[in-house]
Amino acid sequence: MSANDRPQGQQTKHQSRTYDSAFLKACRREPVPHTPVWFMRQAGRSLPEYLKVREGIPMLESCMRPELVTEITLQPVRRHKVDAAIYFSDIVVPLKAIGIDLDIKPGVGPVVADPIRTRADLDRLRDLTPEDVHYVTEAMGMLTEELGDIPLIGFAGAPFTLASYLVEGGPSRNHEHTKALMYGDPQLWADLLDRLAGITSAFLKVQIEAGASAVQLFDSWVGALSPADYRRSVMPASVKVFDAVAGYGVPRVHFGVGTGELLGLMGEAGADVVGVDWRVPLDEAARRVGPGKALQGNLDPAVLFSTREAVEARTDEVLAAAKGLEGHVFNLGHGVLPTTDPDALSRLVEYVHTRTAV
Repeated sequence: MSANDRPQGQQTKHQSRTYDSAFLKACRREPVPHTPVWFMRQAGRSLPEYLKVREGIPMLESCMRPELVTEITLQPVRRHKVDAAIYFSDIVVPLKAIGIDLDIKPGVGPVVADPIRTRADLDRLRDLTPEDVHYVTEAMGMLTEELGDIPLIGFAGAPFTLASYLVEGGPSRNHEHTKALMYGDPQLWADLLDRLAGITSAFLKVQIEAGASAVQLFDSWVGALSPADYRRSVMPASVKVFDAVAGYGVPRVHFGVGTGELLGLMGEAGADVVGVDWRVPLDEAARRVGPGKALQGNLDPAVLFSTREAVEARTDEVLAAAKGLEGHVFNLGHGVLPTTDPDALSRLVEYVHTRTAV
């Protein structure tokens, strides 16, 4: 089932209200009144109001406070007038929820106390239940009431990226331990990713059933792989995740960094929308992905540090490359960079809306 299917009996009130939004129309490759815009990390990297409410609160704790999650998720919607909200959380939240000893270190990222590298370690990855993340259901209920007809995007980390954190013990430049396990014990690797696919699927289902209008699977580090390794060692787990939520009929977005050589395979994995970073023009990305998919992207985030004229010129290039696409959601080619001027983001949303208005 694709996002073009509309299983009426399974829709929440919020999903019904947002069905005809520009964002969801673009995801379904339908005509839109303007190109919809949202930004990854659209609150945390740039908004002074975000820094104020998060002051003194560790990242993972902030993800477990429904009132705080609601406020942070709404902040960029209020300020930037984006076409969709992205739920404020972190990709390691479901791992923390099932008891993995990890923390998000400022300036470093997720750090795992005891990396997972043996078959016995798999026993630490139990199934995720809705009760484990009750705060997600509560926060999404609050958000969907506040957002009205603005879609809420849920998200999760893809099995490969979660595995890379678990196996490495934290962020890694070359993913040595991860690739050593993948190459050296392919059955253990497959079992690890399969278990993570189950956890990820359960986490996305909680969000959809709580009212998320779309979901995005972040495979942040999968660009470290060759197409052959992706197809053989990663794609089956991603397919399992997308298949698990297909019956809900909400759009499924797939995004990774440095994945130009993997775009076609990422589309094959089951996404309705393929996210493209800034390295590949959208018209070329469309050729690689093939028909039947919308694309999301892909302004270089660093451009926002330049002049207004430069931002507009590069935005025009992205929009020109997007002409003729079956569906296009405008986004940065990754997340908002630290200290980006929030007013530049607001101007960018207005500019895209104005340039693409029908």
